[in-house]
Amino acid sequence: MEKEMMRPSKFKRICVFCGSSQGKKRTYQDAAIVLGRELVSRNIDLVYGGGSVGLMGLVSQAVYNGGRHVLGVIPKTLMPQEITGETVGEVRPVADMHQRKAEMARQSDAFIALPGGYGTLEELLEVITWAQLGIHDKPVGLLNVDGYYNSLLSFIDKAVEEGFISPNARHIIISAPTAKELMKKLEEYVPRHEIVASKHSWEMEQLGYPAKCEVLR
Repeated sequence: MEKEMMRPSKFKRICVFCGSSQGKKRTYQDAAIVLGRELVSRNIDLVYGGGSVGLMGLVSQAVYNGGRHVLGVIPKTLMPQEITGETVGEVRPVADMHQRKAEMARQSDAFIALPGGYGTLEELLEVITWAQLGIHDKPVGLLNVDGYYNSLLSFIDKAVEEGFISPNARHIIISAPTAKELMKKLEEYVPRHEIVASKHSWEMEQLGYPAKCEVLR
């Protein structure tokens, strides 16, 4: 059987949000490893939260084992609690959680959320909000393993129905059950420019972008 020919990715680095726990299902762990290997197959480097435990450790190890660069961004105060064992790749300490998210966003061309808890949701929803505001136009994907994010997607659809989220803003969120399908959708993503509301320089600076940075159209 001939090996599938893959077009070069338009992404150089992708930020992955995920749990510092592995979850109860083996499918979550497998999905983290498969996602890491999918990034490697497309010559994409990883940006993530810097831990070596849980799904964070699995995806980072898979990317590192495949020979791609791994950048872990972590607040100095969390390093003793969040990093156990031997980390891989480059670890970049930052002052706090705000700087962590800003640096991860600045370094990345797209975002993917694996299953996770409060921290994963907080990071995910913030980059979605930044996209809604026009601070960035990078695609945001949910790896919806075994329907893990079905309830969240239903809530968002309800918010659209009730008039709290516009249909165009709903377009920001991309979801798929497998890494391969999700990557294909992320590659095909086209921002809907009418959702852009603001791109003030102070917003850019808060996220670590240069003051004169313009949102790519």
